[in-house]
Amino acid sequence: MRIIGGRLKGRVLKCPATDAIRPTSDRLRETIFNILVHAYDEPFTDARVIDLFAGTGAVGFEALSRGASFALMVDQSAAANALIRANAEALGLSGSAQILRRDARKLGEAPAGGRFGLAFLDPPYGKGFAPPALMALRDGGWLEKNALVIVEESDKAAADLPEGFSLIEERRYGLTRVVFARHLSG
Repeated sequence: MRIIGGRLKGRVLKCPATDAIRPTSDRLRETIFNILVHAYDEPFTDARVIDLFAGTGAVGFEALSRGASFALMVDQSAAANALIRANAEALGLSGSAQILRRDARKLGEAPAGGRFGLAFLDPPYGKGFAPPALMALRDGGWLEKNALVIVEESDKAAADLPEGFSLIEERRYGLTRVVFARHLSG
């Protein structure tokens, strides 16, 4: 697993030792970022990014490599947080990446320091975690108005977006569905 583009292109990321953490594949990450470049005018540039169910932090680190100003990686697993921390240190990104150990479905109020303009969610497939995590982002005031939200989920899962989010498009890649949506309030 490696960074696909930007100033850290080609840098290797530490991988999980178990199957309990399922990182977004290099190929799918590259596809998502190519879509963001060509269809959404590089929304990661100078953006504050939040990566829920972050696992290895690969998506947040990819955004930082491509010009995001800050990335908050959220995962409730101690193993995932240790992996994210190790990757941040190895990449020299400890100053622009922060880790929050918390259940993404129970975020609470956003901390001071600004809302996020770009959100990535990669919950465990088929468990229905995306809608409550989106509600937690919305209800806690974590997102800017018109923030772009990308949800990676099983292709069999419904793309249920809670009130306050508007579907832009869905794309399928093998057994994965990628949903692009906007946060309407903020």
